[in-house]
Amino acid sequence: MDEAEVKVYSTMTCPYCVLAKNYLKSKGVAYQDYDVGLDRARAKEMITKSGQMGVPVLDIKGTIIVGFDKKAIDDAIKEGV
Repeated sequence: MDEAEVKVYSTMTCPYCVLAKNYLKSKGVAYQDYDVGLDRARAKEMITKSGQMGVPVLDIKGTIIVGFDKKAIDDAIKEGV
């Protein structure tokens, strides 16, 4: 999977965002990180995709995952391979 297929919507102060990004790195998954605390357009995009205002939100090839959920991440990665 390339970076364009995985998006992480996060903030700099969110510990679960750090966990999610570190987990993706440990799996060798490249991703694009969007700081929704600084980027209002990406924040709106995240809310539209997920229906949620909380972070992290991951978009793995169109599969939306709210929060740090290892099983959901693993399942989405497997589907995308």
